[in-house]
Amino acid sequence: MHNIMITRIKGTQDITFDDIGYWHYVEEAIRSISHRYSFTEIRTPIFEATELFKRSVGESTDVVQKEMYTFEDKGGRSITLRPEGTASVARAFIENSLVNLGAPIKLFYNGPMFRYEKPQAGRLRQFHQFGAEILGSESPLADFEIIEMAYSFLKELKISKTKLFINSIGCPKCREDYKTALRDYYRDKLPGMCADCQRRFDTNVLRLLDCKIDKEHAKNAPSILDYLDEDCRNHFEELQWYLRKADIEYEVDPLLVRGLDYYSRTAFEIRSSSLGSQDQLVGGGRYDGLVEYIGGNSCPAVGFAIGLERIVMLLKSEKVNVNVPEIPQVAILAFGREENIRGFDYSRRLRKMGISTYVDVMERNMRNKMKHAARIGAKISLIVGREEIERDIVTVRVMRDGSQFQVDSDYMSDYVVDKLRDIS
Repeated sequence: MHNIMITRIKGTQDITFDDIGYWHYVEEAIRSISHRYSFTEIRTPIFEATELFKRSVGESTDVVQKEMYTFEDKGGRSITLRPEGTASVARAFIENSLVNLGAPIKLFYNGPMFRYEKPQAGRLRQFHQFGAEILGSESPLADFEIIEMAYSFLKELKISKTKLFINSIGCPKCREDYKTALRDYYRDKLPGMCADCQRRFDTNVLRLLDCKIDKEHAKNAPSILDYLDEDCRNHFEELQWYLRKADIEYEVDPLLVRGLDYYSRTAFEIRSSSLGSQDQLVGGGRYDGLVEYIGGNSCPAVGFAIGLERIVMLLKSEKVNVNVPEIPQVAILAFGREENIRGFDYSRRLRKMGISTYVDVMERNMRNKMKHAARIGAKISLIVGREEIERDIVTVRVMRDGSQFQVDSDYMSDYVVDKLRDIS
């Protein structure tokens, strides 16, 4: 019987040597920007009670209807792998009484999400999101800071060719009249439209505006901006005033609606002209009703999420220079039991000084150890053999030119530091 190779699940990926430098670069930018904006990290469970996402994201959304990874655990509870981060943050905000810390609360997260959808470039079934949330402020200033923070993150990564699109989808009160107008507009067109649109007509009519199949109909649809009440209109105009004052270019897109039920008022996207049809880099907006939907007291909130796979794809395509994974600065090549003990002693001394040190743990001959040290890119090799032990020295080999020096073991660390400085 032949062993059958087990492969990764469709829609997932292994992040290995070629890409890990990009991921480190992005994750460092996340921490750096979030720290500068004084946002605090929050880490929530990867799975939650299914009811959390049904109530927050919305029963009629594609996410809940078609894309969630839901299963029953051994206790008979319905569990779902999180399809997005905001609902979990809102649940944690309520459960941990973060409101008691005073408004506003500024949080960020970074981690894997899960959706069962057709895998394509930059979109996987296990994907990663960086998100930021401001809970407790209904001011357009909070919307502005969230947008500016998202832009700062992209700028930190040297990602250009981006554009901000904004819209207001109103509050539940003024949105009802708009939904009625939309249904009136689409009613006679519906028989010729796709199955998703026909289903959404009754359950989530706003989503007809961003259907990729029947987008021609959306061009002449009524605009939500004509249905905003005075408070929502003033909120949207105030946000635009801040954006103009900060010289952040934007375009109002009346067809921009977010796919999740919890959004209200501000909706925005930052898109990249380098990504083709899947051009959205950042999606966000205001979700003033969410905390109340899932059992908390009424609490306004606004946030964004950024899919990291697309960010990495962009960085690679634009050949942005990132720090590659740390290659060893020093390789320790020892031969024999006593020599190995001495080699590990040297490695500890070097690592305490912050020097990346690779210990060869294969029992092979000198020639093959040296070939491997060259393959992994070590700048210096320390050779520890019988002669080195007897004379209490270490042989230092500069890999670039093959030059060798014998150094008293007590002075090894200082000598290596100086050599690395010379050859860098």
